[in-house]
Amino acid sequence: MVSDVRLAGDGKQTRFILDLDKTISFRAFPLADPYRVVLDIPQVSFQLPAGAGAAGRGLIKAFRYGLVMPGGSRIVFDLNGPARIANSYVLEAANGQPPRLVLELEEVDRTSFVQSLSPDDRPELRPAIATAKDTLVTDTVATIEAEADAAPKPAAALDKPATPADLRPVIVIDPGHGGVDNGTQSGNEYEKTLVLGFGLALRDRIEKSGKYRIVMTRTDDTFIPLNDRVKIARNQSAALFVSIHADALPRREGDAQGATIYTLSDRASDAEAERLAEAENKADAIGGVNLTEEPTDVADILIDLAQRETRTFSNRFARLLMGDMKTTTRMHKHPLKSAGFRVLKAPDVPSVLIELGYVSNKDDLEHLVSENWRSRTVGSVAHAIDAFFAKRLAIAGPAN
Repeated sequence: MVSDVRLAGDGKQTRFILDLDKTISFRAFPLADPYRVVLDIPQVSFQLPAGAGAAGRGLIKAFRYGLVMPGGSRIVFDLNGPARIANSYVLEAANGQPPRLVLELEEVDRTSFVQSLSPDDRPELRPAIATAKDTLVTDTVATIEAEADAAPKPAAALDKPATPADLRPVIVIDPGHGGVDNGTQSGNEYEKTLVLGFGLALRDRIEKSGKYRIVMTRTDDTFIPLNDRVKIARNQSAALFVSIHADALPRREGDAQGATIYTLSDRASDAEAERLAEAENKADAIGGVNLTEEPTDVADILIDLAQRETRTFSNRFARLLMGDMKTTTRMHKHPLKSAGFRVLKAPDVPSVLIELGYVSNKDDLEHLVSENWRSRTVGSVAHAIDAFFAKRLAIAGPAN
């Protein structure tokens, strides 16, 4: 159990102290772009006051914490600039003080910071994407391997291929965020909790029909990297991927309300869609994943060729979904949008991202925490899924 946290020091040296109920093992390492330090510890219960970590001190801008995989918890520190881990240790209980984990950071320049990273994590050593197809494949493998060093093990579903004997369409439901990544927040209501509840309710509703096989990217408060969510859909040969989220609008930007359905596009449909995609695509940075270079134009072209038919089906489902959801819930004034969401980039799986509403809007938040609203909205999504597959089967025609 973690009972308290404290920060001390200044912009040159900063100390982080974690109060525990017993001594534990740990691993601490830095990550670049943005500057972060990650602290991995065994799974613990964080008994901390609301808002802990929102304000930093010295070298630490802020920190967040949570379950990163079964059996493992993670604390991610956002830094104000480059810093090195000068010291880290665990103290036994003594003189009325509980066991403590201490992390000491020291300001350094960027060159020293980069040199403190493991070789695979150094930005200047990441392999460039060349124009040759073979090099593209090699670099993609290198990217995946580099991410695995800092990312938690993916969900069990990632390694299980679809069962050949079960010919039902596979639907992957993806509750956004989780674990150390809370998503948006209003008071004590976290996006990660709201969307998990909705995702589980949607799973239960769809499974009742027996017509589909449902795979969840997460079923508890666990962090799943964005790429792993896409891999789950592809490894399961999914026929549909539905990502569930809730938005929030900064106060300085006014107020907004209603549900919005997003599909993938190279260009955002408007500034708000671009803002949201940028925020959602930061999930891996929030979760302490080692960020690697995005593929360049060659990879984008290869992906785009495979995605054309998939995007047609994604847009078709989005329109059906909007038609059903507007009968049960308030929709945004522009309910269909598109942007470059990483989680929607499986080239062979029709995918949509549903923003159920704005936690920053009082009326939307009342709906998001209402079981009655959730039940009605889940029903409309399930109905749209039925209509989507009925139409696809009709187009495909009977099997020979």
